Amino acid sequence: MIDEATFMDEVEAMERALYRVSRSLLKSPEDCADAVQEALARAWARRGRVEADYFRPWLMRIVINECHTIGRKRRRVVLVDEVEQPAPAFEPPDDRLKQALSAVPEKLKVPLLLHYLEGFSVAEVAQILRIPQGTVKSRLHHARKRLRVEWEAMKE
Repeated sequence: MIDEATFMDEVEAMERALYRVSRSLLKSPEDCADAVQEALARAWARRGRVEADYFRPWLMRIVINECHTIGRKRRRVVLVDEVEQPAPAFEPPDDRLKQALSAVPEKLKVPLLLHYLEGFSVAEVAQILRIPQGTVKSRLHHARKRLRVEWEAMKE
């Protein structure tokens, strides 16, 4: 069970990571902010149901679920005013790396970002994505392989 002070401390420590992951899943900065805020509201309401040891993966899972919900709603409604270029989840130091990352499917990109950018362990990524650890390792391998292929193709 998480008390209010622990909840606030954990959220503050994870805030940037929550936004980065939401930005990797959603195009609009407004949608990202909405997803994180809605996830935090849901987490706050259910904070008594989670043990402190599981809080980080649990909260990240709520954010990912909320991003998927907003993404589904957005696919149904396309507003003409929103035809702008979205900013990426984070700015890779090189445009080629940014382009290579954009070629990686979401299924492979999310574990890659959670593990390498956000520092979650393989076990935590597995818990967040609700997949076996072996699947996380496999997706990390395939994501690295895909990045390598894209990177080499851009060098030529």
